Amino acid sequence: MSPDRKLLAFAGFNGAMAVALGAFAAHGAAPAVKTLLTTGGHYQIVHAVLAAALALFGTNRLLSLAGWLASTGGLIFCLALSMIGLLSLPVMGAVAPVGGALMIAGWVLILFAAFQSNLAKA
Repeated sequence: MSPDRKLLAFAGFNGAMAVALGAFAAHGAAPAVKTLLTTGGHYQIVHAVLAAALALFGTNRLLSLAGWLASTGGLIFCLALSMIGLLSLPVMGAVAPVGGALMIAGWVLILFAAFQSNLAKA
């Protein structure tokens, strides 16, 4: 099966953004903002790596969807926390759980995919 290039590109974007955000958090953010950026960047990079792995090694549509959900959730979660910290938009606290729910949904789809009879064997 060939890699999901769109998902792989999205994972690359997420990974680059997470590293840039982490660097800013470490070197330029105020202490109160640093925790929000670090937390958002952490979740974003973890789910970018998951998406990249699923893009390269995923064997079915369910795993591809899991990658999209997880990486989109990581992006939404990270952006929400960043907007809270950098733009003082506490209303984005209502958006962060949407990202969290998408990340959880991605992992749950991986769980379901593990029990599919058509999951390709390595």
